[in-house]
Amino acid sequence: MDQLDRCDEDARAWVRDAIALVEADANRSADTHLLPFPLPADWGVDLYLKDESSHPTGSLKHRLARSLFLYALCNGWIGPGTTVVEASSGSTAVSEAYFARMLGLPFIAVMPARTSPEKVSLIEFQGGKCHLVEDPTTVSATARDLARDLGGHFMDQFTYAERATDWRGNNNIAESIYAQLALERHPIPAWVVVGAGTGGTSATIGRYARYQRFPTKLCVVDPEGSAFWPAYVSGNFDLSTGTGSRIEGIGRPRVEASFQPAVVDRMVAVPDAASLAAMRAGSAVVGRRLGGSTGTNLWGAFGLIASMLATGRQGSVVTLICDGGERYADTYYSDEWVAGQGLDLAPHRAVIDRFLLDGTWP
Repeated sequence: MDQLDRCDEDARAWVRDAIALVEADANRSADTHLLPFPLPADWGVDLYLKDESSHPTGSLKHRLARSLFLYALCNGWIGPGTTVVEASSGSTAVSEAYFARMLGLPFIAVMPARTSPEKVSLIEFQGGKCHLVEDPTTVSATARDLARDLGGHFMDQFTYAERATDWRGNNNIAESIYAQLALERHPIPAWVVVGAGTGGTSATIGRYARYQRFPTKLCVVDPEGSAFWPAYVSGNFDLSTGTGSRIEGIGRPRVEASFQPAVVDRMVAVPDAASLAAMRAGSAVVGRRLGGSTGTNLWGAFGLIASMLATGRQGSVVTLICDGGERYADTYYSDEWVAGQGLDLAPHRAVIDRFLLDGTWP
């Protein structure tokens, strides 16, 4: 009888121990806070911010990185000494570098050259190396080629984000949101607002709401230069913009495999100046700096709340603090940088100030 046995007991034992390390890290970490965003009580609409910046690596991507590592380990794609390579605009790379260092693995992040210096420093602090490319549309292809040449593993967040996370529950972000809302006056949110980078978070939340038979609707906000919005409008999901997003962590030049448009109830295109204006306005309200993608989320949430008020509807809206603004001190919080990008925040800030005053929206 012919037989071929490829089992390496030492490698299997290493994978078992690696999974235990990743799981132990999750067990040590408390859940992230759900923070109320102050709005007039008589509006009857409550806004909550799920603070993903409190993860050990400071962003929403910590959840994704953990799931991707577990997925790759259980699939046999990562073993002792495997070089892990990722295509990332920054935050995913910071989180993956954290887990790679935990497991004693080399890590390389392939990123657009314009990624903020603060994020590059964070990746290097976690023991990773950065491979910068000028053309942001070539990041994934470059990462795939680099992993092949090194005999490593390309993590490929844009393909595997939606399948690496258990959308039915198992402590995912959607399950956490609903559990934390249980004692609020509107425990089932009318809307959840998120951006899309990989599309994994929107897929998880949209699927979970349907699985639990909740009436919650999902709104995806999309920055300038991203393909998700024009693809959703046109129905052409092969569409490519050929440009990268100025708002780090969300937006893609093409529609990625993890993006699931059928679970999205509404999409909103958000100008970059509006994202930064909302980021700064939100920071003033919560008393600490928020990241650019959080500003995109807030702009979408404010518009939805104004629509609810205009139609006399009460309820709750949830969105995310994706990361902290400390990573963008030299970019989004720099007036010189903003001016150099040709962005005028003032008209959008006026819209936000009016909304926070009387709940109206243009």
